[in-house]
Amino acid sequence: MSMAIEIEILLVEDNQGDVVLTREALSEAKIHNRLSVVSDGMEAMAFLRREGVHANAPRPDLILLDLNMPRKNGAEVLAEVKSDPNLKTIPIVILTTSSAEHDVLKAYELNANCYVTKPVDFDQFMKVVQTIDEFWLSIVRLPPH
Repeated sequence: MSMAIEIEILLVEDNQGDVVLTREALSEAKIHNRLSVVSDGMEAMAFLRREGVHANAPRPDLILLDLNMPRKNGAEVLAEVKSDPNLKTIPIVILTTSSAEHDVLKAYELNANCYVTKPVDFDQFMKVVQTIDEFWLSIVRLPPH
């Protein structure tokens, strides 16, 4: 029997309620994953670049990124990650409340790997996160580190 590999997920989310829901949805998933959480874009970049308190941060296999955050928003983080040769291969899923067409377009222009609008309904939210988890972590082949 092969050892299940653990997938590293970085959640960049400032809404604590959504953090709790995402953690719960991922804990019910079949895939072994380890979730790291940062609450704004500045902290996300420090985590990804292993700066300061994040010196020993794991390299994420997948980033779940909210757009609307303080200090540095999701679009700025997306642009920075995708222009960094060391980070640009990490898949980024935009997971946000915005369904505005200009946000969707901008995210794809900045090379987001996919864009998902967060459902307001609890059960739907759980289903969406679990579907992201299943798709990205069991169907898609992730890039090697």
